[in-house]
Amino acid sequence: MPLFLEDKTGKLTGSEFVDIHDRLSLTYRRSTERNSSHTAYMIYNTSAHIPNSTYAQALIALDFGPGHALGTISFSSHRCIPMKNYLVRQSTHRQTYKFIGPDSQEYVWSWRSQANQEWTCTNSSGYLVAYYSLKIAGEPHYQGSSGCSLTIDESFGHLAPEFLASLMILRHISEYNL
Repeated sequence: MPLFLEDKTGKLTGSEFVDIHDRLSLTYRRSTERNSSHTAYMIYNTSAHIPNSTYAQALIALDFGPGHALGTISFSSHRCIPMKNYLVRQSTHRQTYKFIGPDSQEYVWSWRSQANQEWTCTNSSGYLVAYYSLKIAGEPHYQGSSGCSLTIDESFGHLAPEFLASLMILRHISEYNL
């Protein structure tokens, strides 16, 4: 069964991504002051079954530059990469970006390539591994939820933090027309 990570706020400024079956909870949280020359966000595993999971150590950090410019992505392994080198645009006429995951596989995110999916991620074999869906127009308001969700194939669940990080960079690129 895939991970169905409910996006609690749907906002780029921070959210909780909680599996509807309580298997995983990821927090995307701003960690810099509002007047800073850059904006940093951290991704934490805040799953209930992880001891001392609440903001213990960030799995991934996204550091955006002045004026919403792309900055760097850093991993708990102390690897730091410029976002433009980590997430590479593949097509000029269609929003398609690729990245290399920690499993050395290539993953490709495509914007609105599938019905009811804002962003769709496939691996190098063309297998659907993750997608982000927006709340359907006309759907009622949900208490404590944006109605948006990130769905990840169960066999790729171990890459959930990286899918979330790459998705948030893509949403940032789209929001700020970068």
